[in-house]
Amino acid sequence: MTSTRTPEELRQDLTGGLAHAIAAKGYAATTIADIVTHARVSKRTFYEHFADKEACLMALYEQGCLHLLEVVRTAAGPGGRPWKEMINSGVSAYLTALESMPAVSRTLLVEIQAAGPKAFRLRQQMQRRFADTLVDVIERARATDPAIPALSPLLAIALVGGVHEMMLQVCDPYTGAGPSFTELAPAVDELAYAILTNPWMTADGMIGRKAGLHD
Repeated sequence: MTSTRTPEELRQDLTGGLAHAIAAKGYAATTIADIVTHARVSKRTFYEHFADKEACLMALYEQGCLHLLEVVRTAAGPGGRPWKEMINSGVSAYLTALESMPAVSRTLLVEIQAAGPKAFRLRQQMQRRFADTLVDVIERARATDPAIPALSPLLAIALVGGVHEMMLQVCDPYTGAGPSFTELAPAVDELAYAILTNPWMTADGMIGRKAGLHD
């Protein structure tokens, strides 16, 4: 299995091999032999790049998340457009990208949650990065429309979690059954609109809440 691939290409092929093995049989049942078979390399090559299956999983998860984050940032753009248009673009691009990598979606949505404490902490870190990206998108939108409220980091986490749960409720990452991810775009947009236009999110709403005016 002599290879002329670069180290980075080999890492990508190994994480891709893991993704395909997980899609076929799940993370727990996947072996190093499965990964190298999909990647078309030797076990020795695997261990030159990853200490074990867990390290390969975390690299796969991080690669997938970083790709999706870049997709959202690029699609939302630098600002200067109506805020709903920025959200629509980011949501559509995110779901389309997720749709385009079915072998990875099961890892991103399901397997990482049951892969141990290191994977748990990495997932938390990546969820915060998604939330930070949403906060940044809204701040860019506020430059054009300062009437919309800022999105707090904690509420951004709630939005990320809500979208994640929505995908799990509607689409089966094990079988692909149910609507495609892209069909969820209107519902995801609606969730974001509901949060950003909630009167309690505005300055007046927060003042009213403190004064008990919304009870």
